[in-house]
Formats: sequence, C-alpha cells, structure tokens
Amino acid sequence: MSDISCRQISKGIAEGEAIVTHDPISFLGGVDPKTGIVIDKKHELYNQCITDKILIIPSGKGSTVGSYVIYQMAKNNTAPRAIICQVAEPIIAIGAIISKIPMVDNPDVDIINTISDNDNVIVDANNATITVN
Repeated sequence: MSDISCRQISKGIAEGEAIVTHDPISFLGGVDPKTGIVIDKKHELYNQCITDKILIIPSGKGSTVGSYVIYQMAKNNTAPRAIICQVAEPIIAIGAIISKIPMVDNPDVDIINTISDNDNVIVDANNATITVN
C-alpha cells in the first residue's frame, strides 16, 4: 500500500499493530491508565488493551483531564505507541504532545475503514505519512 498523507499533531515516528475503533474515545473514565485497558462498557474496544498499539480513532471526547490520563499512561508505560485520528480535538492532541506520542489526523483516506486490527502500521508524524504493511 502506498503512503497515506495526513497532518502532524505530535512529532515522532512509531511502528506497531493497529487497533481500530469506530467510536470516539474518552481517556478519563474510558481507559485505565494503570493497565491501558478500555474500561468504558459502552465502547467498541471494551476490555481491550491499547498499550503499545497504533490507536486509530475517529476523534476523542470528554473531559480536559483526559490529556493528563494520556500523560499518566505514558509514565506508566501503558500508552499507545501512536494515535491516528480522522479529526483530532484538543484533549487528545495535548495529551499526545505532552506525552511525546506521535499523533496525526486528517488522513487523505477513510482511515477507520482502510486499516484493520492487527495490521502493521508506521506513523511518521515528522513527514505526515501513514504506511500500512
């Protein structure tokens, strides 16, 4: 597959296994920062771990404290390796930036329906590209 163009939100490069959801995610109350497991019972990823994954989401939602939950996850080594959003919003963007997690948004394809769980994905936020192997 050719590279997918996108927009840089937080610098960096990461490679890993994709975990994809159609549901926006709230980190505050939605993800356990100690384990990286989605604890929101109404979320499509309920009971799944996002640690060390390339997290692919339509957008974030919820409280501004979600930025600090992402930061706590980074400190606990439970954070995703990178985040790809269809449309970024400030809560997750700030969380990724302060946690030094590569993050991109505005891909030039419908990323949610292009990438599947377990695909190997490279997020090169520095060059604003996503590569699926």
